[in-house]
Amino acid sequence: MGKKLTDKITWVGKIDWELKKFHGNEYSTHKGSSYNSYLVCDQKTALIDTVWQPFDKEFIARLKKEIDLKKVDYLIMNHNEIDHSGALPELMREIPDTPIYCTAAGARIIQGHYHQEWNFVTVKTGDSLDLGDSKLIFVEAPMLHWPDTMFTYMTGENILFSNDAFGQHYATESLYNSKVDQGELFAEALKYYANILTPFSQFVTKKIHEVLELNLPVNMICPSHGVIWKDNPAQIIEQYLKWADNYQENQITLVYDTMWNSTRKMAEAIAAGIRETDSTVTVKLMNAAKRDKNDIITEVFRSKAILVGSPTINNGYLFSIGGILEMMKGLKFKNKGAAAFGSYGWSGEVVKQLTKQLGDSGFRVVDDGHRSLWIPDEMELAVCREYGKQFAQAL
Repeated sequence: MGKKLTDKITWVGKIDWELKKFHGNEYSTHKGSSYNSYLVCDQKTALIDTVWQPFDKEFIARLKKEIDLKKVDYLIMNHNEIDHSGALPELMREIPDTPIYCTAAGARIIQGHYHQEWNFVTVKTGDSLDLGDSKLIFVEAPMLHWPDTMFTYMTGENILFSNDAFGQHYATESLYNSKVDQGELFAEALKYYANILTPFSQFVTKKIHEVLELNLPVNMICPSHGVIWKDNPAQIIEQYLKWADNYQENQITLVYDTMWNSTRKMAEAIAAGIRETDSTVTVKLMNAAKRDKNDIITEVFRSKAILVGSPTINNGYLFSIGGILEMMKGLKFKNKGAAAFGSYGWSGEVVKQLTKQLGDSGFRVVDDGHRSLWIPDEMELAVCREYGKQFAQAL
């Protein structure tokens, strides 16, 4: 059954406790997720967003328990990725003529996904839809995080339906931000921002300021994944402004892979040197072949600097390091130092390759990196520790 948020608004989404991967296998969801859909009943009735396609029939069956579908006057699609629009085909079989309010890009994307000529009503920033006692006001938010994204603000209730913005992949029956573990919540919100929204940070900052300048009261922020921000909803807006502003903490992360533990030993020695130089800095070591890639990216996001290490194999670096480098390049991190390290046997060009990749990906290359021949002995590990000290001092 749905869950009442106010007298006029009912949550009619789906909580997915079993979800482990998202965007194919690109995003890990250790805490599951939810697909939040909202039924707004005033003198007119609007449904805001739907759910992912695997749950479409379940969604329609539960929605029918809340309302006669023929009484749904409008469908509002804030963003049309399949986790939000997936139930549309099943729903439109029931109410085929119902107008779908979305951006012009949204209409193109829905048509591209489902190849149907439904009744699209395209909207722009400032357009509104009168429901009776309240209005829905639309605000385009392109690239947060797709070109079609928009926010919908409901007057009277003072609620911002923000779709992916301010969301988290986080399953909870509690719905509200004050009712869940705060450590888990903000860890998942940070991971979501780091892995999905980082490359669009300039758009995040601009759009938030644009919305704030409207001086609209906001009692709740209702995203399409995770919790609803009811207790001090401004806190997640403030947090997004921080995350969008070339975010970093006093942390250095070493990301490496290793074949016979030589590069691992180097990583540990470099980390020890960093800690000897600065006891206040948080140092984290993450084996790219063994740790979750999205958790690694989250730690990179938090860091003021990173070191990337790999042994040389076939004149290049290991597979897991290549994947992480490609992810970091796409996410366009800003304001972070970086350097490379690695062990080698006879060719040893990988440190130079990694250094170039880091520079090409927007990192500030701190130095030329460090490499060790074969298995580092105590003398070479001391050199690695010294390199760690110099790296920390150069920041």
